[in-house]
Amino acid sequence: SLTYKTTPFLSLRSSNMKIVIAPDSFKECLSAQEVCRAIQKGIQKGLPHAQTVLIPLADGGEGTLSALLSNLKGKMRHATALDPLLQPIRARYGVVEDGRTALIEMAESSGLALVPAKKRNPMLTSSRGTGELIRKAMEAGCRKILLTLGGVATNDAGVGMAQSLGYRFLDRHGQEIPPGAGGLSQIVRIVTDSVHPQLGKTRFVAACDVRNPLCGPNGSARVYGPQKGATPFMVRKIESALRHFSQVVLRDLNVSILHCPGGGAAGGAGAGAIAFLNAKLKSGVETVLEAADLERKIQGADLIITGEGKIDRQTLFGKAPLGVSRIARKYGVPVVALCGNVEGNRTQIHAAGLNAIFSISGGPISREESMRNAKKLLEQAAEEISRLIRTLKPE
Repeated sequence: SLTYKTTPFLSLRSSNMKIVIAPDSFKECLSAQEVCRAIQKGIQKGLPHAQTVLIPLADGGEGTLSALLSNLKGKMRHATALDPLLQPIRARYGVVEDGRTALIEMAESSGLALVPAKKRNPMLTSSRGTGELIRKAMEAGCRKILLTLGGVATNDAGVGMAQSLGYRFLDRHGQEIPPGAGGLSQIVRIVTDSVHPQLGKTRFVAACDVRNPLCGPNGSARVYGPQKGATPFMVRKIESALRHFSQVVLRDLNVSILHCPGGGAAGGAGAGAIAFLNAKLKSGVETVLEAADLERKIQGADLIITGEGKIDRQTLFGKAPLGVSRIARKYGVPVVALCGNVEGNRTQIHAAGLNAIFSISGGPISREESMRNAKKLLEQAAEEISRLIRTLKPE
């Protein structure tokens, strides 16, 4: 059971409250910064004199680059890279520590949001753009790269990324395989004689928000393939292709990736980061929470409001709201979560540390309408929470 600061909380007037706002982004809808501001606006309507502390978060997926840069005071750089459909786009990456460390978010060039819904097909989409950003960062002098995994349109296990860095994946005719997960089953040999010379001199950390393995019931294809556009038939094909790929990696690179926790992240790019970059996998949310100095900032808080677009069983695998609740538990601060939708066993989610969960959709509403009005809905939900607090704790 959890013990909260019940007495101090009740002894304060609402005008003296300190409320920490620490949400993730609402994917394909609002950035974490936008979510923070909408919640703050609602709180200011219900509790106009309360102190609010804004801490935009991420868990390794979409929005992690912005969250990290805002907390580390880094610089944003732009570069041309290929999107998942191999079309040139303008992408971003961050630089900190006097240009020696780069922050690269896979979703910037390989993201699901870059592909229209009708064109999403992980059998074809490629992570080449991520490899191009890595190459450009290395050539700019970066010798440590934090690669954030998640929010991608690809399921190619980072093979496209590796191709941009000089790895060659040959079929039985000695030709390069086609892009996407569909090409993985054709790999007969991995050739490393043209790998970028700076790769071995660069240290990689891959931040991911899940611990799913590459294959199996909780693997990349079965759990995340459908959201990337995979049909049930495609899921079976990708699962088989990933198993074949892992066998070739073990034989040619002497790296075992099949059962690595987090190997299934970002369409198997977690496994690819281990195999091709010699990367160390680290919890994405822990990386961001450390950069944000959340543990220090929540001390003395009366309430934390966190959230993400959807709260479900994946939240329990290490998403941002769970990371917030783990730290809040140490200091007895209650945590309320706002989200677009709630699925799964609420009892389990509450037991993990989220004291209350509120969907911002007050009634029957389409996903499109919810996303279109997300700012207003978040503001309204935060205002209602604030009004309830003011009712219980009058001025």
